[in-house]
Amino acid sequence: MHANKPEENMSDTTTPHWTQRLRARWGLESVFQVLMVLLVFSLTGMSVVVVKEPFFQLIGLTQETSTWVKWTVYILAIFPIYQVLLLVYALLLGQFSFFWAYEKKTLGRLARLFSRKS
Repeated sequence: MHANKPEENMSDTTTPHWTQRLRARWGLESVFQVLMVLLVFSLTGMSVVVVKEPFFQLIGLTQETSTWVKWTVYILAIFPIYQVLLLVYALLLGQFSFFWAYEKKTLGRLARLFSRKS
């Protein structure tokens, strides 16, 4: 009996590359599109980090401002800024339709979260 080469069997048992898993999960057409989506998320995150401190200074928050005030302002102000930046970068990098659907889904989940009756 001829034994199969290990390389032949490996292709049947290996998991897909992480980019292929993201492509399938997000319903994207190519690995390039996966990389562009990840780039949009990265640029948006980095931009929020850069914008946060000047924004806090602009509205008068300092080191002495309590943490709960900073977190409240962060959630109420920076979160919407993040959403807008996400769409701007998505538009610039040709991924607007993906992120528009992503935004609608995210905002829909938030709306349901706050509309639940206790």
